[in-house]
Amino acid sequence: MSADDATTPWSGYAPVQAWDEAMDVEGAVREPYTRVYAEIARMSGDDLHSRAEALANSYLAQGVTFDHAGEERPFPLDIVPRVIGAEEWDIISPGIGQRVRTLEAFLADVYGSQHCVTDGLVPRSLLASSPNYLRTVAGLEPPGGVRAHVSGIDLVRDQHGIWRVLEDNVRVPSGVSYVLSNRRAMSQMFPEMFGAMGIRPVLEYSQRLRHSLEKCAPEGVDDPTIVVLTPGVFNSAYYEHSLLARTMGVELVEGRDLETMNGRVYMRTTAGRRRVDVIYRRVDDGYLDPVQFRPDSVLGAPGLVNAARLGNVTIANAIGNGIADDKLVYTYMPELTRYYLGEEPILPNVDTWRLEEPEAREEVMDRLDELVVKPVDGAGGKGVLIGPKASKQELDQARASILEDPRGWIAQPVIQLSTVPTLTDDGLEPRHVDLRPFAINDGDDVWVLPGGLSRVALGKGQLIVNSSQGGGSKDTWVLGGVRHRGSAVPPPESKVEFSALASVPQGAHPEDYGAQQQQQQQQQQGGASC
Repeated sequence: MSADDATTPWSGYAPVQAWDEAMDVEGAVREPYTRVYAEIARMSGDDLHSRAEALANSYLAQGVTFDHAGEERPFPLDIVPRVIGAEEWDIISPGIGQRVRTLEAFLADVYGSQHCVTDGLVPRSLLASSPNYLRTVAGLEPPGGVRAHVSGIDLVRDQHGIWRVLEDNVRVPSGVSYVLSNRRAMSQMFPEMFGAMGIRPVLEYSQRLRHSLEKCAPEGVDDPTIVVLTPGVFNSAYYEHSLLARTMGVELVEGRDLETMNGRVYMRTTAGRRRVDVIYRRVDDGYLDPVQFRPDSVLGAPGLVNAARLGNVTIANAIGNGIADDKLVYTYMPELTRYYLGEEPILPNVDTWRLEEPEAREEVMDRLDELVVKPVDGAGGKGVLIGPKASKQELDQARASILEDPRGWIAQPVIQLSTVPTLTDDGLEPRHVDLRPFAINDGDDVWVLPGGLSRVALGKGQLIVNSSQGGGSKDTWVLGGVRHRGSAVPPPESKVEFSALASVPQGAHPEDYGAQQQQQQQQQQGGASC
């Protein structure tokens, strides 16, 4: 089967220099895409565009939106799914699980005995110089021993078709709500393909997450009260917070709904105070507890850290996980995998220079116009310099920034991210894409959501795919779906209810926190890094 049929939407589609996931360089359709190719080939270009327009209108009506440059827009979902074969997923899924187990071991170590430092794997200066290493929680043992209950591990596929880890996200990883919403929308748009292709389900995610949070509740609590803690309605990821609370069947609360007494956390309700056992927080560390961190925060609740230290509440993800997101720590992950697990990494890193090392810094300075330079604490594609596309002024500014703070930067070769068919005004064209699989750790097992958030750069040749930088998304179809017996059985994909409205928080709000200050803090933070 080839792509040279001029009467279909595939007319003119041709892979560029990157690895194209749908077609090889000769235009032959790769096996996982054969059914998708055939179905779209039966449509006209107008039909495909009409479906895409209906999809966008549906998202806007449901409130599936994202803040971009201060404007609330429908979250861009491309009409053509991304397809991953079963054999590929059988490499990716265990690779993600291995990565999460390594990150868990690293976090437990650096907030405990620090064997990785005393054994010489990680320099002590890495911890001392990181603003994300929080000594406040050193020695704090979370219930169940889990710190990264939810992880988002960003993957890219290079020009040779090899999957590589681009970065780790174990603070407040965002974007899973778009995975769930994308699936619901696409299953309605292409029902005929879902039954025929054996696509693995994703809508069990919320129940998996709830099960994990229940398992990691404080000792002695059999029926824990779980809440989702949101910064509030002005946060760009509020849609996700509300959807997860609703689909898990738990309360959505803000910091002003919570209070601590005698080392325990309570939620204000119309029926009085109710003890809270597990907080799935979507509030950044610095805003969680004004007693320990930012005293001006109106988004958290005083005393949360003390309650967690006493073992009376589980905070998921754990406070202090940001050290594992540091891109300098990322460079040590292959060695840390061998050190903690005694295993070779399944998924390799992208080759990376540590710019605090003089020899590496000298080489990068000479080749700055060939490389990608990233801040170690960056998120959402912000602060990234792509050397071949940078102006002389931008390169000079980057050099000055690196010399001023070498520890604050890493460099990597330009990876020609793989491309996938994407609908544009001119028809189907290749666009660069990455993948954020989400993993849930319940203390006994790491479950990886089949697929994840595929983020696609909508501009031709654009390599930054983040939604906050104008990128879009695709529904990710993993082939070979099998429901496993013995686990909690989720409702079928078509039966799961989704709504932009979450459960209304029960808390009374007698205090006046200052609406303007609250709105500013909600917009400043919240893990909207997708």
